Amino acid sequence: MRLEKDMKLRERAAKVIPNGMYGHQNVSLIAPGTPQFFTRAEGAYLWDVDGNRYVDYMCGYGPQLLGYCHPEIDRAYCEQLSRIDVATGPTPLMVELAEKWTELVTHADWAMFCKNGTDATTMALMTARAYRGRKKILIATGAYHGATTWCTPFPDGTVPEDRAHIIHYEYNNVESLEKAAEEAGDDLAGIFASPFKHDVLTDQQLPDPAYAKRARALCDEKDALLIVDEIRAGLRIARDASWSLMGVEPDLTSWGKSLANGHPISALLGSEKAKAAAGKIYATGSFWFAGAAMAASLVTLKILQETDYLERMIGLGTRLRTGLGEIGQRRSISIRQTGPEQMPLIMLADDQGNLDMQRGFAFCSGLMEKGVYFHPWHNMFISAAMTDKDIDMTLEAADRVLADMSVDA
Repeated sequence: MRLEKDMKLRERAAKVIPNGMYGHQNVSLIAPGTPQFFTRAEGAYLWDVDGNRYVDYMCGYGPQLLGYCHPEIDRAYCEQLSRIDVATGPTPLMVELAEKWTELVTHADWAMFCKNGTDATTMALMTARAYRGRKKILIATGAYHGATTWCTPFPDGTVPEDRAHIIHYEYNNVESLEKAAEEAGDDLAGIFASPFKHDVLTDQQLPDPAYAKRARALCDEKDALLIVDEIRAGLRIARDASWSLMGVEPDLTSWGKSLANGHPISALLGSEKAKAAAGKIYATGSFWFAGAAMAASLVTLKILQETDYLERMIGLGTRLRTGLGEIGQRRSISIRQTGPEQMPLIMLADDQGNLDMQRGFAFCSGLMEKGVYFHPWHNMFISAAMTDKDIDMTLEAADRVLADMSVDA
């Protein structure tokens, strides 16, 4: 009966919404006992329609960087909303926001704003093709860059021609990348890369500097554009483009999720050499120029520059990872933890070390019952609104769930 109202809403939704829910937030794809509908959020917490509270390690699948309902950010959004938001033209905030972004991100000389991550990655693809009039785009196998025809992970509704000029390579594999570039030949328009390998259902990999630097060199050699997709990891790895930590500056970066702490805005940032190409493409949307989300983004950027939010998230993630490792060892249960501490992927394995989805689902279901929202096969997110107390509560809940699982085994 914990999700009685939620289940009734799902029955109603199934009658008027395909599958009852669509996209990545369809909880039928994850652990049983995961609520579908929510009514309230604050800080690090979510409340479902049945009134159950959760420490939320998904953060809206990434947008909640500083916590739900951040008073300063939401105040800026609401104040701007009361004056002008969507109109016949943008507000002056658009210019100010572009200036702030180009100050923050080393490689960026210009900015274009949109609404969703797919908007930004698609503009990046179009800009790369417009740069020298070429077609071929290199993308890592299994990488997620959005939900439109050229990049959706599911083929229904698409045709082979949608991806006719996309060549895949293996992430972190220099030889594979070079082979793909050779296949593209003189028609190479750009190389897409994620800040780190965060494909679902596989261990996350941090980038090998040799791979990142070779991607940069190949683009220079072939006069193509290097695109780093920051949608998921942007502002969570660095206060700059993620690959700046390795001394690699891309030509284009796509940003979303965290730009305005949950308010709807995304962006394409680019270097001077890509500016003319970006000016050639036609990309627009009725809501892309809305002022309220831009006001929220300006405040978000200010907070990021003035606080230790990133260092705190890394510290909290390290505390979680260390604690789970100790619990797993004590309970003789193999826990696979990969990726950056602040964006952990946590999966359970069998006795041979292979991914065990049945165990993973049981683990997450048990945590849900104890007020902790974990995902069994998607990377999670540490929020700057979390505290040591939240991490300790999570570890206590995990210990209890894993103890029960040990007994059942």
